[in-house]
Amino acid sequence: MATKIRLRRTGTRNLATFRIVAADVRSPRDGRFLEILGHYDPRREGGEKVTVNTERVQYWIGTGAQVTEAVKPLLAIAGITLPEKKRRARRKRPATAAEPVVNQTVPREDSTEASASV
Repeated sequence: MATKIRLRRTGTRNLATFRIVAADVRSPRDGRFLEILGHYDPRREGGEKVTVNTERVQYWIGTGAQVTEAVKPLLAIAGITLPEKKRRARRKRPATAAEPVVNQTVPREDSTEASASV
């Protein structure tokens, strides 16, 4: 099951607060989720804006959950460092000496000569 750590909107109109949740990718933004990992209140000041259960966030990241772009800065405020994305090493082609490519053409018979001889 593909899992993401993302924001879930709560609160009233014009007074939004958000929950940081682990949710299945197929579920809607404010729909079903697996676990509440923290809260984010954009109207508060300082460190009170974000509260996060760091153990559970690390657990979900360890199981392969992807963190959305909106949540990454919030986790940084909470002091959680994300592991760098693993990049696959690209195989390099072996270095070869630069040899000029000779354009070899095969002489072909002219169609007018072939029809004239018949």
